[in-house]
Amino acid sequence: MTLLAILALTLLFGLLGWLLALAHRHFHLAGDPLTEEINALLPQIQCGQCGFPGCRPYAEAIAHGAADINQCPPGGTETIRLLAEFLGREAKPQDPHYGLQKPPLVAVIDEPRCIGCALCLTACPVDAILGAAKFMHTVIASECTGCELCIPSCPVDCIDLVTLDAGVALDDPTRTG
Repeated sequence: MTLLAILALTLLFGLLGWLLALAHRHFHLAGDPLTEEINALLPQIQCGQCGFPGCRPYAEAIAHGAADINQCPPGGTETIRLLAEFLGREAKPQDPHYGLQKPPLVAVIDEPRCIGCALCLTACPVDAILGAAKFMHTVIASECTGCELCIPSCPVDCIDLVTLDAGVALDDPTRTG
């Protein structure tokens, strides 16, 4: 009797799973294509300088007319130009309220000063910081977007930002950070 109940439930749940998969395929909703294309033009730094928590929410706001195209300091004039061209609008200067464009930056951790608090790990939106609690941390420079969000989270001020064009080699084994 128990075996029959188990078999019946297995068949019932299998049938329900198949119906869910079929419904997902049939009723699948695609994302907003305008938002997707705008998001593809943004630099994907996820810094929040535009006033939104990341590039996708900013793209959604642009698509729905809730944000202007000149709020992304990391993207600078090139991103403004691309967005204006794509949306058929006139390009405008960077809004200084959100910051000004800077050269590409990468975070570097002064490892001897790092206390392993792990606060920078949660602050990094792209998981470019490697480490664990009570262990020294380091930055995966090729993944770092230079968003600056890790700096205020560090209680011992051991994170610096350096420009990529200042001679920082991403694959230099003698470089700390």
